[in-house]
Amino acid sequence: MSAIVERYAQKFEKSGRLSERGHRTIPNGAHLSRPLHPFPVYVEHAQGGLKWDADGNEIVDYMMGYGALILGHSHPKINEALTARLAKGTHMGAATPEELRWAELVSELIPSAERVRFTSSGTESTLLAIRLARAFTGKNKVVKFREHFHGWHDYVSMESGINTQAGIPPEAMATVIVAEPDVDELAALFEQDGDVAAVIMEPTGAHWGQFPVQNPSFLESVRELTARHGVVMIMDEVITAFRLSRGGAQGRYGVTPDLTTMAKIVAGGLPGGAVAGKDDIMSLLAPGNHPVHMSHPGTFIANPLSATAGIACLETLANEPVNERADAMAERLKAGLVEAMGRMEVIGHVHGVASIIHVVLGAECNDGGGISTLPHDELAERTAAQSGPLKLAMLNEGVDMMGGIGFIVSAAHGEDLIDRTSEAFENSLKALRAEGVV
Repeated sequence: MSAIVERYAQKFEKSGRLSERGHRTIPNGAHLSRPLHPFPVYVEHAQGGLKWDADGNEIVDYMMGYGALILGHSHPKINEALTARLAKGTHMGAATPEELRWAELVSELIPSAERVRFTSSGTESTLLAIRLARAFTGKNKVVKFREHFHGWHDYVSMESGINTQAGIPPEAMATVIVAEPDVDELAALFEQDGDVAAVIMEPTGAHWGQFPVQNPSFLESVRELTARHGVVMIMDEVITAFRLSRGGAQGRYGVTPDLTTMAKIVAGGLPGGAVAGKDDIMSLLAPGNHPVHMSHPGTFIANPLSATAGIACLETLANEPVNERADAMAERLKAGLVEAMGRMEVIGHVHGVASIIHVVLGAECNDGGGISTLPHDELAERTAAQSGPLKLAMLNEGVDMMGGIGFIVSAAHGEDLIDRTSEAFENSLKALRAEGVV
């Protein structure tokens, strides 16, 4: 057992026991999209930029609800709104005024949102968007880019870097084309195959920008190509919506897709998602408004609790400098990480946009504008090798990274927490060096 793992097992001893208990009833012991070995940390409560685990350890958190909590944990405005809503009931089995205000806020902030339909998760959002595109165009195939992640349903699991193809019928896979994020390849695809209904993509690149799009004009080129060929452009903003700017990636870069998928921030940290887009496509969900009609039922769609949290979150984003605070703290953290690598004489670089940060050890390759220019396969190899050890080493120092590859910064991360994180990173590099990882 390595010294890092041994220290982890001792520091998080109660989590280890909880994990043993979890394996008796839950496959893999816990509901985590990113499994952690030898066992995950079990967290009991959180506030602002901090959380506390079963052993009482205080941890600076950069998981932030997998990106959902741009306001930080237990934000008072969201808590107060939810408390008031709970007293009125959790599910009316009817339409509520909350869903109207929630949809209005999304429309006000997201450029493409002529109409909005809520879902219960990001996976449901991408599934609904793809089905809308197919119904609207009368075509069958979808293009997704290599390792771009859009959830776990049958039409996006191929080459996602996280999911496997187990259980997906060959007939479903035959309707999905996995392409490199390359404009020329996409143009050739459209010329060769007239049955493409949609292109779906993460606007900053695969895995919340871990593998960034290298061509600065890529989004504009995809927009032009899809419009020319009658293909629906779906921008998956599950992570980037309301984070890269109040208007998401499309607001930041000035590229308006046909459909936008959302989750995480849109529901203020509660379960919820949305699909927004052009009225002529979204009208397929309104009986009598279009020759083709799609039904989209769901018991917890636009439920009052998620709507209430979403309203409180989006109103705060619209009226306070939330994005500005998170972005400023991310810049401070980037500088601290680079300085720590310099002091430790460790080769590496950081990249990312707005309040998203990625760390790569072992290679200097950054264009200075937030983009790592390392080739995809080399970047994948290096981050895969570092992610497990770095995640554990940082937890030993009281910091929880996102997947061991980066940080999602919130407006609740003050300078003290940022500087504490930079110090923890330097100490973690020492531990990694002692074990020959760097």
